[in-house]
Amino acid sequence: MNQEQREQVNRIMERADRKVWVTFRKEGIHRYPAAATDPALATGNEYDVSFLGVPLRHIFRFRVWIDVLHNDRDIEFIQFKRWLENLYRDGTLALDYKSCEMMSDDLYVQISSRYPDRAVWIEVSEDGENGALIRYETTHPNLSVKI
Repeated sequence: MNQEQREQVNRIMERADRKVWVTFRKEGIHRYPAAATDPALATGNEYDVSFLGVPLRHIFRFRVWIDVLHNDRDIEFIQFKRWLENLYRDGTLALDYKSCEMMSDDLYVQISSRYPDRAVWIEVSEDGENGALIRYETTHPNLSVKI
């Protein structure tokens, strides 16, 4: 590698997007009341999901990414994970009767108050099978505008 290539590599590394991620699971109850009566959901055929109108138990799986500022991790991921789990354990947050997206938004509010001005990505799934990913970005890369 020549000097120019090495300088470019160093510039890229200095500006790299750095995130750590953690996972955890929580048991919860899900219910989507509209599924029982909405004709688009209670179809009466193979696409019928009217059963979602009654309470169902799930193991909600979370994967949370957060920006870190350097390679020596200014957020220790084990501590971060324990803090997130405790938000549910101490009753700050609750899962029941919310969509994956609602859970994600609730969790983001807590994370952003403790760690402001950081991009956070949150994935929530029902039993690791179906879920949602929301990316809470602090800048819009295509416009280079601070949000």
